[in-house]
Amino acid sequence: MNITHEELSLEGLEPIPDAVLAANYSPEIPAGYDDPAQERRYRKERLAGALRLFALFGFDEGVAGHISARDPEYPHLFWVNPFLIPFAHVKVSDLSLVDEHGNVLKGKYPISKPAFVIHASIHRHRPDVVGAAHAHSIYGKALSATDQFIEPLTQDAAVFYQDQASFDDYSGVLEDPDEGNRLATALGDKKAIILRNHGHLTVGKSVDSAAYWYITMERSAQTQLVAKAAGPTREISPEYAKLTYDQTGMDEAGWMQFQPLYDHIVRTQPDLLD
Repeated sequence: MNITHEELSLEGLEPIPDAVLAANYSPEIPAGYDDPAQERRYRKERLAGALRLFALFGFDEGVAGHISARDPEYPHLFWVNPFLIPFAHVKVSDLSLVDEHGNVLKGKYPISKPAFVIHASIHRHRPDVVGAAHAHSIYGKALSATDQFIEPLTQDAAVFYQDQASFDDYSGVLEDPDEGNRLATALGDKKAIILRNHGHLTVGKSVDSAAYWYITMERSAQTQLVAKAAGPTREISPEYAKLTYDQTGMDEAGWMQFQPLYDHIVRTQPDLLD
């Protein structure tokens, strides 16, 4: 076996400025494109990428689940994944454009009624929201079947500290617009909501952050349920849970955390951009 030796000399090396980043490092998120068409394409690419990642992580179950992106030019419209197309197969060209009345204005396929009811309500109640994500992943569902919230048991879970809500009004598949409005009201200004006996949902000022919050909420639910099954748990103190939230719970951090995931899925599944 041949081993390549790499020589290293420290002579003449100068420290790289700003190369060690603090925990509360806040990246410069792209401000968005001035051209609505470019911004629309950007959001749709992230939406398709998020759906592929949800499939990769096993969050899909049958036809359940949807992720949306507000249109940058017509903010009362949103893009969402079509009905009956697996998350793992969705491409940018498959996405459907929907208005506030449930009309599909652009796209080759219909959408599910729950997708319309949930996302139309959220985008109407929360003008700050660009992306919203919901699926029927295992641990989010398991947590939703209890009275628990995501507790600050770990550093990752602290991103939801005092930033989550609960919708306790389960009454079957969510197809009633009034119920969608109640869900959006229950969400309030939070980034996440537990839908009791159903799962969880997350929102963000970008598709990127909404998708990442969903992913890390699912994993935080898994960690919490496993830890509680193992024995008594210990929470991070309120002081340090709040500090950690301030360091890692901002929307910019969610956007940043999504970037390596998106880069991976585009590199391994480039057809999603078609």
